[in-house]
Formats: sequence, structure tokens, C-alpha cells
Amino acid sequence: MSKPVLQIVIASTRPGRVGLPVAGWVYERAVAHDVFAVELVDLAVVDLPLFDEPQHPMLRQYEHEHTKRWSATVERADAFVFVMPEYNYGFNAALKNAIDYLHAEWRYKAVGLVSYGGVAAGTRAVQMLKQVVTALKMVPMTEAVNLPFVGQFLDEQNRLQPNETMTAAAHAMLDELARWTAALQTLRQRQ
Repeated sequence: MSKPVLQIVIASTRPGRVGLPVAGWVYERAVAHDVFAVELVDLAVVDLPLFDEPQHPMLRQYEHEHTKRWSATVERADAFVFVMPEYNYGFNAALKNAIDYLHAEWRYKAVGLVSYGGVAAGTRAVQMLKQVVTALKMVPMTEAVNLPFVGQFLDEQNRLQPNETMTAAAHAMLDELARWTAALQTLRQRQ
């Protein structure tokens, strides 16, 4: 039996972003966890314009190739980890735009949340995003990974050097993702 697909989505698109090393660390943890087939999805590479489909996403009548590619990418996943910064007490616009492009492709999939920032470590962004994903029938994990003052954990090569708390949180989130992904499989098959 093949492993379920976990997509680690890098939400930040700005130059010099910390999302790359954070996502690289999450990717390594997920591969070592050995439950999922793991893919990295970088929203900077996906490069979606501001939502431009004339039909509501619920209809799945996509006209643009970028939307069709994005739909196929998200459809292929069984679960997600969103790696995101906190901007002005919320999550970033590129992530909201990417979510809003689709509807049914997100349903009945578990989502882990990894946030980073300053003193709040992206916690407020996580709380805001939970409201959005539940509207799409996604299940956000209660075990989130929040990285405060993330810059202090980057080495000279811009790689994340986690502490024990961060590693334990990532493991707990992946365990919870595995349980929920298996539990939601039946609902995904009935769509």
C-alpha cells in the first residue's frame, strides 16, 4: 500500500524569507517520520496571480492553466503542513490567495501548522488560519509548531538548528497528522 501524500506548503513568497529553511527542516522531520510520501510546495514557485477565475471555485470550472495546475497539485495530497510567517497579527496574503483558488480539493484533509515570527511565534496567524481551513472542511491539528524569534535558530548556512522543544512539537504534529489522515480517508473517498 502506498503512503499518503503530505505536502509541505511554503507560504512566504518574499525575497530573503525564513520559510525556506523552516520548511526544509519540516521536510526532513516528515521524511524521517516515515508515514508519508513528502512533497515540498513553494507558493513562490507556484506563482498564482491574485485570484482571477470568473467562476466560483466550488464549481471547479477553471479557465486558467495556473489554476488547473494548482488544483491537480492540491488534489494529489492527503494532508498538508502550512509553513507560514505572521504578518500584522495574521497569516500572509499569498497563502490566503492560494487557499481561496480552490474548494473541493481541500476537503477532508488534515493540516498541520508551522509558524514563525518574533515573540508571538506566529501563534495569532495560526489561530486566524484555523477558522479559514475549517470552513473548507479541513481539520487543523491542535499540535502546532510555533518558532519564536526564529532567526536565532538559523546557522551560518541558513539552516534551521532546532531545539528539543521544536523537535518534539514537530513529532507530535506529524503523529497527529498521521492519525487524522487515516481517519479522514473514508470521507475523502466518498466525495
